[in-house]
Amino acid sequence: MRIPAHAVCTAIRDDIVTGVFEPGGRLTEELLARRYGVSRVPVREALRTLESEGFVITRRHAGACVAEPTEQEAADLLELRMLLEPLAAARAARRRTDAHLKVLRGLVRLGQERARQGQGDDLRALGGWFHETLAQASASPGLISLLAQLRHKVAWMFAVQPPTRPVESWAERGAIVDAVARGDAERARALTAAHAERAEEGYRPRWRTARAGAAR
Repeated sequence: MRIPAHAVCTAIRDDIVTGVFEPGGRLTEELLARRYGVSRVPVREALRTLESEGFVITRRHAGACVAEPTEQEAADLLELRMLLEPLAAARAARRRTDAHLKVLRGLVRLGQERARQGQGDDLRALGGWFHETLAQASASPGLISLLAQLRHKVAWMFAVQPPTRPVESWAERGAIVDAVARGDAERARALTAAHAERAEEGYRPRWRTARAGAAR
């Protein structure tokens, strides 16, 4: 059975994000095909997609390599996130379905419960699902795709510290859902912008984290 290129693309992207393939490292078609048990054709297609997303670059005489993001590119990434997440929340207030609201409210209840219990690992995953669902509720395919790419790149470029007040962080998410449920687009936008701004305090560029670790 032929494995589709998008599945190979997801696997390579995940390995880049988690650091299996480090910035600047070569990505040969032969190595990747062997790693994922596929032919070179889906690997070649996946690398083209990842290059368009900014995860891969093609260098003369070296071929495909993992991109090496600069500090400015990382800062730009967070700025884009600050613009797009509130936009998605505003659109979700106008376009969400009852199914979206049910999932969002369920995630908030679970997040608040886990926050009170201090289960940090669960909170990180729940937070990701919350923001992914909020984006889906915007019913804007282009925006959903951009935010998905942003989430991958943020995870790649930044080490994220858990919020110092997780219960309050989930209360903020609950307020966002309330605004979305009421169809209050401007309040949903404002609350999401404020939430994203506070969350940004916990983002540390990975190159700085790695340098600090090496210094110790």
